[in-house]
Amino acid sequence: MSSSTIMSASENPATSYLDGPRLLADVGGTNARFGLERAPGQIDSIQTLRCADYAEFALAVEAYLSGSEHPQVRHAAIAIANPVQGDDIKMTNHDWEFSIETTRRRLNLDTLLVVNDFTALSMSLPHLEQSHCIQVGGGRALSGGVVGLVGAGTGLGVGGLIPTEGRWIALGSEGGHVTFAPSDAREAAVLAYCWRTYSHVSAERLVSGPGIEMIYQALSDMQGIAKPEPLQTAQIVERALQGQDGLCMEVVEVFCGMLGTVASDVAVTLGTLGGLYIGGGVVPRLGEYFARSPFRARFESKGRFSNYLARIPTFVITAPYPAFVGVAAILSEHLGGGNAVPILEKIRKARDQFSPAEQKVASLILAHPRAVMSEPISEIARRADVSQPTVIRFCRTMGCQGLADFKLKLASGVTGTVPVAHSQVHVGDSSLDVGVKVVDNTISAMMEVRDNLNADTLSRVIEVLSQASRIEFYGFGSCGLVAEDAQQKFFRLGIPSSAYTDPQLQEVSAAMLKSSDVVVVISNSGRLRHLAPAVEVAVHSGATIIALAPSNSQLAKRAHYTLAVEHDESSMMHIPMVSRILLLLLIDVMAVGVSLNRSSPFAELQRQAKRGILTHIASLGESDSDKITAEVDGKPAQSKRSDQEVTLSPNVISHIK
Repeated sequence: MSSSTIMSASENPATSYLDGPRLLADVGGTNARFGLERAPGQIDSIQTLRCADYAEFALAVEAYLSGSEHPQVRHAAIAIANPVQGDDIKMTNHDWEFSIETTRRRLNLDTLLVVNDFTALSMSLPHLEQSHCIQVGGGRALSGGVVGLVGAGTGLGVGGLIPTEGRWIALGSEGGHVTFAPSDAREAAVLAYCWRTYSHVSAERLVSGPGIEMIYQALSDMQGIAKPEPLQTAQIVERALQGQDGLCMEVVEVFCGMLGTVASDVAVTLGTLGGLYIGGGVVPRLGEYFARSPFRARFESKGRFSNYLARIPTFVITAPYPAFVGVAAILSEHLGGGNAVPILEKIRKARDQFSPAEQKVASLILAHPRAVMSEPISEIARRADVSQPTVIRFCRTMGCQGLADFKLKLASGVTGTVPVAHSQVHVGDSSLDVGVKVVDNTISAMMEVRDNLNADTLSRVIEVLSQASRIEFYGFGSCGLVAEDAQQKFFRLGIPSSAYTDPQLQEVSAAMLKSSDVVVVISNSGRLRHLAPAVEVAVHSGATIIALAPSNSQLAKRAHYTLAVEHDESSMMHIPMVSRILLLLLIDVMAVGVSLNRSSPFAELQRQAKRGILTHIASLGESDSDKITAEVDGKPAQSKRSDQEVTLSPNVISHIK
């Protein structure tokens, strides 16, 4: 464990964060580094923990926090050497696996951001001082040009920064896993050696810390060394820099050439006229040797594009903890500390004109605008150490009708849209707070469903439904209502459809299914219980089973395809409608997808169905001497009516809507 400081934390309360320090972390395959940002740009209490010493990521965080004297941490941002897609994180180069939301709750955090480590490293580049980078070779950065990033450590990271509207957008990438391409006969022989073990050899397999050991083994084999001395990466590099081991020197030479190829590929792919930066833990260890290594010559060796690459500068990042700088910038922007927006500027300019109590509210909003957008008035007043009437008075001073109006204006400026956040409903919340939280929680759950949609599964589900000769929907309770809604939607698409909410009817109907039929089983819990007999019978009938249920549930494991709904309604403060809305949302997604798949022939079928219903209504009216006016394909259809009123079936009316 090591401890150091990037910048000393200021003790000035005017610059320190009002709600305490922010936890920052840089998690790699070998080590996890932690630090606290106590004020903008002031990071200290840095410690490095070995990942292998902790069974879970959360245990490493708890170990770090327990050893640091600090106030309660409410916001955290993690850079991790892994793709970040959705809530579940499963590390590629380590065995840690965790849920972001579960970890946030376990650590009692208001905010937990998890981003790819090279996204964080990319975002650090605009904030690094000139002394933290060393240029290798020639070239000059184009102001406002795209910036590229390559880094060799436990793995091989690739990233980039794209300038837009006065700010930078980090480009997430897994470019380290592209197929390795040799540039000379020696590298081709190294690749052939790797092929003995791996059917696919990525760039990361060789251009990384472990890759140096692989190159060492390959060159030993090429030189006929049957039992090479077992050396680790650090030992190989040390011997190469001492100039006393020819084999190790050749290994590092080959590595630098390969890195030059990867860097040039990234440069031409992204058009990095703003420069290309080299990060990671390996290259900084090479010191002055890297500048005279084959790296820059290989970078510029691109045939017809050699002149293009010669104009692009390459830099080695020498800052001790650059990922902290980047992840702190990402967290700051998330919490509202990014570019100035009109309403925040208005608050800043009018700050001196507020009363002392209103100035406390202003300070809280300027420091944490995004948090204020999702908090009730009681929490805002508590955090600002003022009364609730003071908060209302502040909002009216800003020209707003009240807190709700102020939040909408603040949200429009900070995010360009209405804030969406998951907030717990508490006893004592006002009616407005409850309403806002229920809506926000529903939207948050819908966004989670959107982010976790599997493209391949969804495409296959839509294809199966489009090809089905019949679709049956099974569900109980509130899920039964969803099943009936689904039956209505798919029936109108011209597909024979039925909805069953009784277990005996489900089982009987399932026994009559064919291999061309599809059953959509809807369950917010995913527990089979009453559904089990019908599902088993449907499977034996050869029908395809599609589940709308939690991904790891019993139902999901029995179905052929699952569209996951992960909302947990087992908590005491659950929102009963959320699961039903999520299930209805997935039904709509499937219906729209099938409608687009079958649009041409089935639009006419729907028109025919409507004409048939209206003709039936007209005939009822004529038989009773009734007069009914309807519209068929845009033309009024009339029939005479007597004084006796005609009563229409609710089912008929529902089909006309």
